[in-house]
Amino acid sequence: MQEKKQDLIDQKLQDLNNDGVDRRGFLKCMAWAGTGLVWTLAGGIPTSRAFAKGHGKDAGKSSDFSFVQISDSHIGFNKPANPDVTATLQTAINKINALPQRPDFIIHTGDLSQLSKPSEFDTLDQALKGASAKQIYFVPGEHDMLSDNGEQYLQRYGKDTKGTGWYSFDHKGVHFVGLVNVANLKAGGMGSLGHEQLEWLEDDLKGRSASTPIVLFAHIPLWTIYPDWGWGTDDSEQALSYVKRFGSVTVLNGHIHQIMQKVEGKVSFHTAMSTAFPQPAPGTAASAGPMKVPADQLQRVLGITDVNYLVSGRSLAVVDSPLGDARSSDSGSGRGLTVADSIIG
Repeated sequence: MQEKKQDLIDQKLQDLNNDGVDRRGFLKCMAWAGTGLVWTLAGGIPTSRAFAKGHGKDAGKSSDFSFVQISDSHIGFNKPANPDVTATLQTAINKINALPQRPDFIIHTGDLSQLSKPSEFDTLDQALKGASAKQIYFVPGEHDMLSDNGEQYLQRYGKDTKGTGWYSFDHKGVHFVGLVNVANLKAGGMGSLGHEQLEWLEDDLKGRSASTPIVLFAHIPLWTIYPDWGWGTDDSEQALSYVKRFGSVTVLNGHIHQIMQKVEGKVSFHTAMSTAFPQPAPGTAASAGPMKVPADQLQRVLGITDVNYLVSGRSLAVVDSPLGDARSSDSGSGRGLTVADSIIG
């Protein structure tokens, strides 16, 4: 199993050697973009905005608290698509530190490292020490479980967690649940939570008031985006059945290196950009992996988006606010897939 995982990663790395991307332009664009989102909660309703927007003095004053989501830092990746992923992670940290309101904590939704090497985790830890938010919550990505089935990840980041690293915590009336859907992941396969974790999740949510805002976070999306690339979780439907009775549910994921969102009833799904490199939109390339685009088109595949969660009858509406003249999407009923199509430049 480990050999198959490593073969998959090696093949993807090999594909990056001739991608035609202008490195200086990529790093400049990544630095400007700021690949992360600030989440604020007011009255249990989550609202997100990009680092680069809403930096007025009154930003965040009406919220109960805020936190930041970052994802897919891939520390240790050094191929041409981005030869300095530590620098682009540092850019994200600098933007966190420049926020007018210090976030209560940071959530990292996986793929901390590229090859789960001790030196990669060391570099990540050192960089994150400089973040203004000192409390950081993690879930593993598949790259964090390559060499030892996640043992080192658990030793470093899995204190007081269950199983392969799942856990929950409460913060100012909101219940957060970190899930692991990358354990025993097959090459190109869908994520999986497994029976033990699902039983734990059901028990964890029992007895909580339906008015409690719930935030689930895991690496691979908990909704099916593109099965051919493994962009989804096999048993997510069962997991989501446990949150149907709650009035406000937000699901945060990484893995696909781009912003996508949809709303189903009272459940809002959101995937985050990477701090390392973008990936193609579903089905637009032969396989998933770092985006291969001409240098003059790079700014069109990196962007930041505000995603505002608003009460709309009994459901939540997602309003996409692009930076440029891209198409904007407003998903009210929540049945369709909304791809954030923001443009820089």
